[in-house]
Amino acid sequence: MTPQLGVIEGYFGRPWSHEDRKQVLTRLRELGYAWFHYAPKADAFLRRRWRERHADTTLGELADLSAHCRALGLRFGVGLSPYELYRDFSGKAQRAFIDKVRSLDAIGIDDLAILFDDTRGDVANLAAREAEIVHAAQANTLASRVLMCPTYYSDDRMLDVVFGERPRGYLQDLGRRLDPRVGVYWTGEEICAREFSPGHLAHVADALGRKPTLWDNYPVNDGPRMSRFLHLRGFTGRRHTIADCIAAHAINPALQPHLSLIPAATLAASYRDGDGYAYMHAFREAAIALAGEPLAAMLEEDLHALQDLGIDALGDDRARLRERYVAVRHPMAAEVVRWLDGADTVDGWVEDA
Repeated sequence: MTPQLGVIEGYFGRPWSHEDRKQVLTRLRELGYAWFHYAPKADAFLRRRWRERHADTTLGELADLSAHCRALGLRFGVGLSPYELYRDFSGKAQRAFIDKVRSLDAIGIDDLAILFDDTRGDVANLAAREAEIVHAAQANTLASRVLMCPTYYSDDRMLDVVFGERPRGYLQDLGRRLDPRVGVYWTGEEICAREFSPGHLAHVADALGRKPTLWDNYPVNDGPRMSRFLHLRGFTGRRHTIADCIAAHAINPALQPHLSLIPAATLAASYRDGDGYAYMHAFREAAIALAGEPLAAMLEEDLHALQDLGIDALGDDRARLRERYVAVRHPMAAEVVRWLDGADTVDGWVEDA
């Protein structure tokens, strides 16, 4: 059984272009994906500046993207991160939030995701405050599905180190308070999980009172360290047997939209093929189907250099690889060249405040 598959554009770094999104979403639908959530960390008007209105050009692109998704049969959603709203959700702040939700409705959304990830969480009654905000969104949106991402969206203790110690019983408290219709994003035992096991997912479902929706941080390659590698290999550690343990499975894609299609195709294959799934065979089939045989062969030959060594360890091979890929007319080859040029390293890119 294949769960509903989705993509959440939820990375740090340079957002995909509008045209790239449309092209990639068309291919994702062909691969069996069912929804797309727009939530790049670089969109300040969905994060720190959430009270402000998007520029008309951005709103126009999002409305066009929504129409494109609906024409494909894809659900379209937006992820809103109302930065630290849980510190004071009253009066003017509450009205501003409801106005923002309604402005997103005007774009034409099927899904609304309220995201509390990557913000401080060491405040009293955190779960109650977040549930109140999510329910306000649910009561005021036209979207037919509402999801949320908790502040502590993984068992990973790194979240406690960076954002403050999580409240005792936080996940259970959140599950008790949230409307059972609200979906909850979860990244696993680690922020970038190596594996999702039925045992772990059963534990999370028990705590939340619902099956989690996976926010799978592969093939994402954001941040100063991960952006120095291209994540191309097929999915591993996601056995088809987890399908009964989750509400849905969404991937956070790489900074390279077209190259992200290769691992995305292998996730669909892992559920489809069941016990017969082989991750390198799936990579090879996906690369040939999406890039054509010559480029697929190049990517496989260079897989160790691109995914394992990374840009800083290539040495003289960096120039050789650039010459090799610049000669190929294909969007995936162009993305390899851009990465080799250092254009996708997140520490070389400045986020809008």
